[in-house]
Amino acid sequence: MEIDWSRLRDAAVAAMANAYAPYSKFPVGAAALVDDGRIVVGCNVENAAYGVVLCAECGVVSALHASGGGRLVALSCVGGDGEPLMPCGRCRQLLWEHGGPDCLIEARPAPLRMSDLLPHAFGADDLTAAARPSIPSVPAGLAAWRGRGTVFVHPDVAGGEQVWTGYWERSGGGGEPVEPGILEEAPTWSDPTDAVAWGHARTPRVVVVDAEGATFWAGEGEPPVDVPTRWPG
Repeated sequence: MEIDWSRLRDAAVAAMANAYAPYSKFPVGAAALVDDGRIVVGCNVENAAYGVVLCAECGVVSALHASGGGRLVALSCVGGDGEPLMPCGRCRQLLWEHGGPDCLIEARPAPLRMSDLLPHAFGADDLTAAARPSIPSVPAGLAAWRGRGTVFVHPDVAGGEQVWTGYWERSGGGGEPVEPGILEEAPTWSDPTDAVAWGHARTPRVVVVDAEGATFWAGEGEPPVDVPTRWPG
């Protein structure tokens, strides 16, 4: 997409004229090109409680979503003299979220990519990776058993602390003619949710047994007659 930097800068200067900066006397305007061709703008809005100042780039991101969403392609941010300004650290994170590493920021002598302004950035992919410990995959030798049998999740003790573990049982309930036996022992986790997820990766039949010996259905679909209570976790 061709970027008309003069047009973007003019839009940023026009937005800067509307800035509310009675405390710093430092008005800022920003304008960004969206991937569908429209331009969104913002200006800084200060507050008597200095820490809740809204940067011009914050206004741009808000305008982006208020007008239909999309991805930022290029941004011009200017100060009172109309010359390009570099976004602050917080705004670089915002621009990364809504424009990504290839979003261009006007600079002298040439525009810079967000990946240059925010190397080694933290993004949504990092949240996904950190949300839960990795759930071990089904061993290749047990792949034929996926979807069969029952996983029983239960508490255990490791290092003096309660943990959660489980095992994958061959028998699938419901009168399935399979000789009982353990297919796989689970690792341990501090959170039963992770143990249940380990079970779901193996079979839709997951049963939780709590420390008092009560049984709960944590599998897919309606609880079976023999385990009528659903696991609340």
